[in-house]
Amino acid sequence: MIYLGPAGVPISSKGRGTLDGLRRVVELGLNSMEVEFVRGVYMKNEMADEVDKLAKELGILLSVHCPYFINLCSADKQKLEASKKRILDSVERAYHMGARIAVFHPGYYGSLAPDAAFEAVEEACLDMLDRMKSTGIKGVTLGHETTGKISAFGTLDEIVRFCKQVRGCEPVVDFAHLYGRTAGKIDYAEVFEKLKSLKLKHLHSHFTSMEWTPAKIPGYGNERRHLPIKYDKPPFEPLAREILKRKLSITLISESPVLEHDSLLMKQVFEKLGHKF
Repeated sequence: MIYLGPAGVPISSKGRGTLDGLRRVVELGLNSMEVEFVRGVYMKNEMADEVDKLAKELGILLSVHCPYFINLCSADKQKLEASKKRILDSVERAYHMGARIAVFHPGYYGSLAPDAAFEAVEEACLDMLDRMKSTGIKGVTLGHETTGKISAFGTLDEIVRFCKQVRGCEPVVDFAHLYGRTAGKIDYAEVFEKLKSLKLKHLHSHFTSMEWTPAKIPGYGNERRHLPIKYDKPPFEPLAREILKRKLSITLISESPVLEHDSLLMKQVFEKLGHKF
C-alpha cells in the first residue's frame, strides 16, 4: 500500500485545525497526514481522540512529528530530560490518535564521537520505551529520521544499525536529507538494500526537493532549505519506479513548501507509472 499526504494541515484547507486538515486531505484524494508538533505539543488527549475517530472514518493513515527542539546526545541532564518529555508527550498524543509512528531528529554529535552519540541515543530511547510500557502505551513506534546536516546524528547507516539494535524504533527515511548530506547524490536502490535487513512491513518516509551547501568535509553537504519537487533535487520519478518495482508498502509525506500540491504531483507520477490508488 502506498500512502501519500502532507506534513501538517493542507495549505488549501479553509480551517487550520487538524480535523479540518483531515477533511481536506480526503477531498484532495490523499490518504495520509503527518500531525506536526514541531513547535510544541499543544494538542490535548481529548482532541487526539477526536482526530483518531475522524481519521478512521475517513481512512487516513496518521503519523506524528515531534518538536524540533530535541537532542538525545546532550550532556546537560535538564536538556536531555526536556527532549525526552517532548518525544513522550508526542507519543502520548500519537497513541490517542491512533498514529503508528512518532518521528524525531535524534540529536547532534557535539563533542561526542559517533559511537558515543549512538550510545547516548540508545540509552535515552531505552528509557523512553520503558516509560511507554509502564504507562500502557502500545502500538506507537519511535521513528528515527535520517538527518540532513553532518553535525547531526542520523546517517542512513547509523539509523539502520540503531533500529536493528533497539526494538521499538524504526527508520524514517527523509530522502531530501540523504540527498543534501551526501552533496547531491542518492541511489534509491542502495537505500532500500540497506533497509532490507530490518524486514520492515511498512516504511515511513519524507520527500521534497532540497537546496544544500557544501560541507567542510569533501563529498558531504548540509541541507539549506526545502524546495518544491519540480526542482527535481532529488528526482522523484526514479524513486517511484523503485518503490513499484520492489512492491513496497510505504508512506511518503510531502515536506515541500507547497505541501499537498506536491503530494498530488507524487500521486500523478505513480498513476502515470500504472499504480492505482
